Amino acid sequence: MTGQQAGESLPLPGPRPGPGPGDGERSAWSPGGPGDGERLARVALTRVLEPGDERGGRWLRECGAGELLRRITARDGSAEQLSGMTARRLAGYRLRAEAADPARDLAAMAAVGGRFVCPGDREWPSQLDDLGDTRPTGLWVRGRPDLRLWALRSVAVVGARACTPYGAHMATALGAGLAERGWVVVSGAAFGVDGAAHRGALAAGGATAAVLACGVDVAYPRGHAELIGRVAGQGLVIGELPPAEHPTRSRFILRNRVIAALTRGTVVVEAEYRSGSLVTARCAQRLGRFTMGVPGPATSGLSAGVHELLRGEGVLVTDASEVVELVGDMGELAPPRQGAVLPRDLLDTGCARVLDALSARTAAAVREVARTAGTSIDEALAKLYELHSLGFVERHGDGWRLTRRPTCNDDARRGGT
Repeated sequence: MTGQQAGESLPLPGPRPGPGPGDGERSAWSPGGPGDGERLARVALTRVLEPGDERGGRWLRECGAGELLRRITARDGSAEQLSGMTARRLAGYRLRAEAADPARDLAAMAAVGGRFVCPGDREWPSQLDDLGDTRPTGLWVRGRPDLRLWALRSVAVVGARACTPYGAHMATALGAGLAERGWVVVSGAAFGVDGAAHRGALAAGGATAAVLACGVDVAYPRGHAELIGRVAGQGLVIGELPPAEHPTRSRFILRNRVIAALTRGTVVVEAEYRSGSLVTARCAQRLGRFTMGVPGPATSGLSAGVHELLRGEGVLVTDASEVVELVGDMGELAPPRQGAVLPRDLLDTGCARVLDALSARTAAAVREVARTAGTSIDEALAKLYELHSLGFVERHGDGWRLTRRPTCNDDARRGGT
């Protein structure tokens, strides 16, 4: 839009770009959503407004996308009337708007099998509206599944990039376990915990979605190009930024609010005190989502952030069933946890007292056993014979002692020694 004249605004082309829905790919246009002009304006604004721009979000809510874009690009003084607009900010917006070409962006996205989803579309996840004025202008999406339906049953699994083997194992197990239970695993496709969670879900043949801090046609990190391609083929790749845009440090942090808002809960696997994963968890807490943490060694700095989260409002979880118990529907309970049941755990109280009165080293007379167990001689003798039949005790002359190796009932010796 170079050489733009005063009072002129960014042209919004009328024809719908990209291939139609009859070629086997989803159309870039969602029926029943915003009008073409409003949609094209939102597409253009993804190049003008940074993710999480609260002022821009407020102006978008107050004016609408088309009017906001017109004010930014027109030089009639209307942009200056927006509350909070400064000359410096407006100059930056206009510089970006010069490079905006919504038709080109939609065509580029359609070429990789993607689409643009914005508020008002049937596919728009309404839980993102909880972000208020920091709600995304729209989302660029690669993948065939319906974003709104997947988001309804999704859990975020995030954590350290430089995770330990323990962290990678736990993230993989959580990803696979959640996928097997019909939950969508959402993460950021980064090295470490994120990648492990995605791989766990993919290995289980389940659903996973990656939320990127760059264009969804950009493989970042480069080392995860194959993984991101697999996620796009089997699940969804999502981002706020238009095609070919690259990540920055601030975009990574702002991306986390989308992960938190999109999902029912966030699980943190390994995180230091200063960690983007904790940003995601705290955002989830503010939005009223479930926040969970996987504990680790108290001596590990990578567990420090998680443990601090658990000291607050975070809930300790150790596997997928415990996560589902928290975020799932009524009745989706984790199995009860208990240690191994030992043979002596099955004894009644009388037998247990008599057993405690015996030693494996020296034999004790029945009278002594009865006195120690606090019962009568007849009762003690009856319990001793019962314990003998079960293999717990053995007889030595007139005395009794514990067997050296307690055996099960089938191997119990039936006679004294």
